[in-house]
Amino acid sequence: MVDRGASALSLPDDWPAHPDPILALNRMGSFDWDLDTGLFHMDAQAHEVFDLRPDEYDGHPETLAVRVPAPEAYRLDGLVSQAMKDGSENYGTYFRIRCRDGSPRWTHTQGYIRRDETGRPRRIVGIVRDATQELDDLRTRREQAGQDAARQEQTNVVQLTTAALAHARTVDDVIDVLKDTHGLTHLGATSLVMGLVEAGRIRLIAEGPAGSFVPGTDVTRIDEPYPMSEVVRTLTPRFIESPEEFAESYPLLWPHITGLDITSAAYLPLIAQARPIGAMGLLYSDRRGFSPEDRNVLVALGSSIAQSLQRAMLYEQEKDLATGLQQAMLPRTIPSVRGADVAVRYRSASLGRDIGGDWYDLIPLPGGRVGAVIGDVQGHDTHAAAVMGQLRIVLRAYAAEGHTPATVMARASVFLHELDTDRFATCLYAEADLATGVVQVVRAGHIDPLVRRPDGSCRRVSVEGGLPLGLSAEFGRLEYPVGTIELDPGHTLLLCTDGLVEQPGADLDDGMRTLTALIASGPADVRDLADRLIDVAEERGGDDDVALLLLRRRGLDTPRSGGRLQQHVASGDPQALTEARHMIRAAVRSWGAEERADEIELVADELITNALMHTEGAAIVTLRVLAGTDRRLRVEVEDSSSALPRRREAGESGVSGRGLLLVDLLTDVWGVEARGGGKCLWCEFKVPRRS
Repeated sequence: MVDRGASALSLPDDWPAHPDPILALNRMGSFDWDLDTGLFHMDAQAHEVFDLRPDEYDGHPETLAVRVPAPEAYRLDGLVSQAMKDGSENYGTYFRIRCRDGSPRWTHTQGYIRRDETGRPRRIVGIVRDATQELDDLRTRREQAGQDAARQEQTNVVQLTTAALAHARTVDDVIDVLKDTHGLTHLGATSLVMGLVEAGRIRLIAEGPAGSFVPGTDVTRIDEPYPMSEVVRTLTPRFIESPEEFAESYPLLWPHITGLDITSAAYLPLIAQARPIGAMGLLYSDRRGFSPEDRNVLVALGSSIAQSLQRAMLYEQEKDLATGLQQAMLPRTIPSVRGADVAVRYRSASLGRDIGGDWYDLIPLPGGRVGAVIGDVQGHDTHAAAVMGQLRIVLRAYAAEGHTPATVMARASVFLHELDTDRFATCLYAEADLATGVVQVVRAGHIDPLVRRPDGSCRRVSVEGGLPLGLSAEFGRLEYPVGTIELDPGHTLLLCTDGLVEQPGADLDDGMRTLTALIASGPADVRDLADRLIDVAEERGGDDDVALLLLRRRGLDTPRSGGRLQQHVASGDPQALTEARHMIRAAVRSWGAEERADEIELVADELITNALMHTEGAAIVTLRVLAGTDRRLRVEVEDSSSALPRRREAGESGVSGRGLLLVDLLTDVWGVEARGGGKCLWCEFKVPRRS
């Protein structure tokens, strides 16, 4: 229930050290719930209501789970959430707790929601009190009122149990509701037994109290002479009104339960959609016989339990299906990468079919390179997972075909757009050459990567990005800028989805700073660090999935030939030209060609500039190491023009006409190759072998 119109509660300024005296006189505790921090402060009287010592409570509502059963917690959470959502100023309800000695206690709470000027809830202050005596007195008055009051009490038990069952998500939740609520106690039941129908048999899923299990009944056939088998066969309740009737009707079962002092029993078929899904038995030790009203109440209880069980079973099936689909779409194994330590993790926050489209991938590429992918498809359902699987496949295919990172991302965006789906996806693709440590990064609406150094320090790497996949194709903005990161030996590249970053009440920048600090304080081993990050995500909870990929560069054991780097340089894009020069410098240094660094950089810059000036399109710059009699570094600049370069005399000013002259003087060999509709101008430099 939600109360409206009550006056707002005001806590004293020196609360909780000095509680409100009026509340204290009425044995009412008070609390102050800060919704921004999540801390739930209570005064001393509130601690007594929950039967907790101050040192047993750390200020977090989750800690109260030791006293508040899960079904009651679900109901309370739903009540408070609804009150905040519909603009209520206050709410109130009764709920049950388990005391330290295991005894149940009815409790009542009244909360007042404080909102800011925008209407957003910021605090909840309120009271809690022990309502056990109040409800016990109510039950006593009803019992004194006669048989009508007793019947009403049983009806209330069914209603309370049904309300608690509404929040049960799994079969175990249903069992917990039946064992933890007052329902069985109010109905006078001494023992409970429940089974589910599976392939013509009944599998026992709950029995109690301890010591009441009958050997050989964990799985029984429907045609066996047991009461649960009978009600499943006949679809009719079976009410046993005396020990004599029980012994005569079920001679195989009775000798095993005589120690429970059973005087009567009610066995109910659990029927959903006109078919039996199980059976339940309630055994009594203080009653004989069942009135028509008693039977109606118990049949209603059985119907409610059957519906909850069916819902829970369907939920578990859907969750298994969704989880299986999601896992099938992710890589089954991650390939080992020479020169790197890799760790991937996935944390699902799925509820039923509500699964996410987060994914990771690691793609071996020619020349010892590797592609790392992290992405997130919009939505939380099986469709998002299906789109994710298709995107993962096409990204892997485009990368394996040898396209540049920007082209890989652009083609993936076109593919997603042409799927005719309403989903878009954020993605980050990083192509790393582990010989040089140069990593080319393309970002499509995704969060930035992070790099951790060997000393433990961690930084966020800002990478200029484009629109998410699908949207960039829809709006005709397929140009994705390429960022460059130098990954030295011992450095770790971390890619993740926003489920690891986003926190309630904090913006993205705050979340990135928190994550950066967490990585800096974590273990050095990438697998241990990945486990630590996922553990933190689990503790934090949340309704978003988390995908995580860590790649730590190691020093190669032996010199390697065949290193290859590639950069796309668009016409009129000075940033891309700067990044190409940066890539060339890093490659020359990493490949041990420092002695000819000036010559290589000058020639490469000349070839790139000429391609951009004398053609209408972009240039593709490729650097590779060739192994043979001599170790050589090869520079290739490919453009879309089929016109071959020619020597020209330098002009009077001496600032043009020297391009091929420089190439001829500074390189050991050079040439031109036709490439489809364009050409490739290449040159090679002899470089010393590594010691």
